[in-house]
Amino acid sequence: MQKIKNEELERKSVDEFKEAQKTPIIVVLDNVRSALNVGSIFRTADAFIIEAIYLCGITATPPNKEIQKSALGATDTVAWKYFENTMMAIDELKKSGFKIASVEQARGSVMLNDFNPKADEKIALVFGHEVEGVKQEVVNASDLCLEIPQHGHKHSLNISVCSGVVIWDLFCKMILAK
Repeated sequence: MQKIKNEELERKSVDEFKEAQKTPIIVVLDNVRSALNVGSIFRTADAFIIEAIYLCGITATPPNKEIQKSALGATDTVAWKYFENTMMAIDELKKSGFKIASVEQARGSVMLNDFNPKADEKIALVFGHEVEGVKQEVVNASDLCLEIPQHGHKHSLNISVCSGVVIWDLFCKMILAK
């Protein structure tokens, strides 16, 4: 096997990315405290052509040196919007026909492997604060909670890892399965 060189990857230009059909997912970051995590989520959103990221509350926004360290330019491709509080974002998304799915361990949550979205369904994935998770008022306003099955001792993942797992899973179910 031979590694592929960057110039061989046939990457989209910024303009091509902006014109490309998007995966009907908006990522909502509910008071995420680490700008490095925010940057990593931008990069994941770029990889799977996510529609947008909504940055809420204390979540850092571009331009930001810490975001850029892990985003590596993805803030130039992925659309984003800032909201003073997460409920404002949720209200806007509901009015636009998005199903709100908080990614949280909660009573009655749906295990990610059991969740089967429709290919054309618009989904807003809410990821919460690194320690406190998604705010309860946001969970209450959600249509469902998604949970990643975990079998180790910790039963938690870093938010950037969690978002990568969930986004990849939904991308496979909504886009690759077509």
